[in-house]
Amino acid sequence: MGNNGSTRGARKPSGKSAGSASRKKPADGVSRRALLIGGGAVAAAGTAAVLARDRVKRLWWQVPGVEKPRKPGELDYAGATWVAASEANWRRADRPDDFTIDRVIIHVTQGSFASAVRVFQDPGHQAATHYIVGQDGRVVQMIRELDVAYQAGDRAYNERGVGIEHEGFVDRPKDLTKAMYESSARLTASICARHDIPVDREHIIGHVEVPGTDHTDPGPHWDWDRYMELVRRAATAPTPTPTPTAKASG
Repeated sequence: MGNNGSTRGARKPSGKSAGSASRKKPADGVSRRALLIGGGAVAAAGTAAVLARDRVKRLWWQVPGVEKPRKPGELDYAGATWVAASEANWRRADRPDDFTIDRVIIHVTQGSFASAVRVFQDPGHQAATHYIVGQDGRVVQMIRELDVAYQAGDRAYNERGVGIEHEGFVDRPKDLTKAMYESSARLTASICARHDIPVDREHIIGHVEVPGTDHTDPGPHWDWDRYMELVRRAATAPTPTPTPTAKASG
């Protein structure tokens, strides 16, 4: 789990990983002032103006202080249900513009699905992941991928990672169900596609692999070969085409 949720047999207590970092400058070192002035200067230059305007549209998210629009309850993964984590358990950000997302971090809750949701809503818990996957395959999203979850016990990995909890205990292989593996693999494939993350074990890792961690999840019974094959299949599967609704006969 996050920093405090895997204490039952999985780790020793540890503090949250937080902190802040300055946003990176706009691409190509273009300042906000340069963008505004440059956009105005080429406004009357025909084709050049169109190209400049398109470039400004691509870059404006990277101007310091400008954030992507947000809507309450908005999902990054269509297969999830939204349940908000306490704001004390994550940090507002504007990823991937301020921090590159290049890791998916796999956790096990060391408890039930309901208990994981409950502790992530508890401001005193000081830890959470972006998603929780149940043994029945259901997915809840609790933190936007835009934002930094206090999940890994390492500031850099928090800033770069999207975290997925899995319902169960690390010492109970029966908790790692077929429905859970398949649902989680589809979620991970979707995250990798959104953020251009390579589907490999360097970029899809367990919490135990985070430098300096004292966690053991996802544990010795997590079948990495099986999981990675499922993620690869999900990543290459064609997008389903919606079936037209048949008209009722008169």
